Amino acid sequence: MVTFTTTLEQLHYGHWSYHLPVSPEITAKFTDGNNRRVKCLINNKATINTALMPVDEGSYILINQKARAELNISEGDKVEVTLEKDDSEYGMPMPESFKVLLDQDEVGSELFHTLTPGKQRNLIYIVGKVKSIDSQLNKGLAILDHLTETNGKLDFKALNVKIKEFNQRGKML
Repeated sequence: MVTFTTTLEQLHYGHWSYHLPVSPEITAKFTDGNNRRVKCLINNKATINTALMPVDEGSYILINQKARAELNISEGDKVEVTLEKDDSEYGMPMPESFKVLLDQDEVGSELFHTLTPGKQRNLIYIVGKVKSIDSQLNKGLAILDHLTETNGKLDFKALNVKIKEFNQRGKML
């Protein structure tokens, strides 16, 4: 675990624009081949599971608008960061509801686990971002149904339609 101070900076590029620079020395401590996943505690308030994004010899940590608002930080603010290597299976917490669904659906689980780690994390995030267990279950069921129908080929546009269908079914019950 390493704690350091850095400054919130803004890249004027695309959707992800705010980031925290990480020195080459610290980057080297947390980079193992292609594995750059870390748990990042910011200002002792918010923890995010993320990857160190390489740039030159160092790296940076992307900070979205929700995290900036929660931390009440703006461009130029000094920020205390504590990094810890994330050796978890998925690089982020797995919602218990989705784990149960994967345990019960052998085919869906197999298809899920053939996806790249980044796509797996994306689907885990989709399920975990809602707090309601019913909504998590609807999203998880929709994901597994989509993967089964497409034989593991992920199409986010079609998946979003499937999630809406499952959410509507949930409201009818």
